[in-house]
Amino acid sequence: MNVKKLSLRTRIFLGMILLVLLASILIAIVAIYQYKEETRDYHIQRLERKETAIQSHIDYVLKETSYPVVTEKIPLIFKDEIYKIAAVHSLQLNIYDLDGSLLKTSRASFTLDTLQICIKTEILNALSNTAEHRYIEKSKENGETFQSSYSYITDLKFKPIAILNLPYLENDQFLSKELNEFLIRLFYAYSFVLLMAVIIAFFLSTYITKSLKTISDKINSTRLEKRNEKIELRDASEEISKLVSSYNSMIDELEESAVKLATSEREQAWREMAKQVAHEIKNPLTPMRLTVQNFQRKFDPDDVDIHKKVDEYSKTLIQQIDTMSSIASAFSNFAKMPAQQNETLNVVKIVKLALDIFNEAYIVFTSDSEEIIAKFDRTQLIRVVTNLVKNSIQAIPEKTEPKISVHVKSLNNDVVITVSDNGVGVSDENKYKVFEPKFTTKSSGMGLGLAMVKNIVEMQHGTISFISKPNQGTIFKVTIPKASKH
Repeated sequence: MNVKKLSLRTRIFLGMILLVLLASILIAIVAIYQYKEETRDYHIQRLERKETAIQSHIDYVLKETSYPVVTEKIPLIFKDEIYKIAAVHSLQLNIYDLDGSLLKTSRASFTLDTLQICIKTEILNALSNTAEHRYIEKSKENGETFQSSYSYITDLKFKPIAILNLPYLENDQFLSKELNEFLIRLFYAYSFVLLMAVIIAFFLSTYITKSLKTISDKINSTRLEKRNEKIELRDASEEISKLVSSYNSMIDELEESAVKLATSEREQAWREMAKQVAHEIKNPLTPMRLTVQNFQRKFDPDDVDIHKKVDEYSKTLIQQIDTMSSIASAFSNFAKMPAQQNETLNVVKIVKLALDIFNEAYIVFTSDSEEIIAKFDRTQLIRVVTNLVKNSIQAIPEKTEPKISVHVKSLNNDVVITVSDNGVGVSDENKYKVFEPKFTTKSSGMGLGLAMVKNIVEMQHGTISFISKPNQGTIFKVTIPKASKH
């Protein structure tokens, strides 16, 4: 699982849960460690207390005995007393001479075969060389831990006469039970804490990310071409407030930039259009000039075909003048659209009327019904249809059998007009330029038709779009609102 791909809400939630789990595990580890330390200290201190008490008891026996207090008499002195000491202190004890040989033990006779008869040399050396004259030996047998303490038994003048050995079994049953009970209580406590952490983490992560989601949604919906709303959040944290303030400042700057960009683009478009108009007007002027010069040079009043030549000359000039007139009209129509004269009309009827001027068999018209009512300027609707059909005709190559389909249908509260053809289509790099005033793929013309159509449709609160595949054709879709019912 990639943590970086998780949402902030999920990471906050998982972080809090993980924190609680780590805390519970850490406390459990500390508790177990503390238990082991306390157990170790408990056994050490308990053995020391037992040893001190037994040593005091042994000193009392030595003071009260009638035997000489020497090593040789130890078995006689403690013949019966050793069992009393073991019973009183609930601990077995062994007495060795100074060379490490066993003198007396409180163990039963049948266990003597398991008893250490002689003390190891290293223990004797350690006992004599330590300042306290005391040595602790630890060992494990059958999974149980044993401690054996070794210390001197002294006479009344503190002269060592024997070695006292106390074998001590570390019985942790009670302490282990206490630890298990503690861990169970800890588990229940942290289960409750974990449940509360889940609930708190859920609501906390929701609260923290709610404001961020609002900001994210606003940022995702921010567009250069429309007016963007500012964010208003109440009771937001300082960090979120700074983020909101930065976003709102960005929106102000974006609106200013959009205005400047729109102005710049509009001015650039008009400059480019003016260049295009000048270019288109110059094109017919050149052949007109050449025609006049040629006529001037070859003019002969006595020529029998003079009338025919004048007629041809006049037709050529008129043709060039008509071309310039159409260019000027196209520019004028685009630059200054006439005032809209909306009326309630039957879109199906008007589209049929617009198609009648073409009178071509390959243009097929269909509609879902005979009457679909919308509120639109009659002249402008005809202009939209004729421009789209003319564009489709010009997009079909000469060697291809033309097929143009015009369809009108009703869709919810809109009227949809589609014009499809089997022309050359629009390449991917040109798709975004289709509705630009200066754009054209034709060898002649100014490319104002589709730009004018887009202008008309959008002024009527409609939309225009297209789908095109290179060498397969193009489908233009015009959507205009229906007439409202009163």
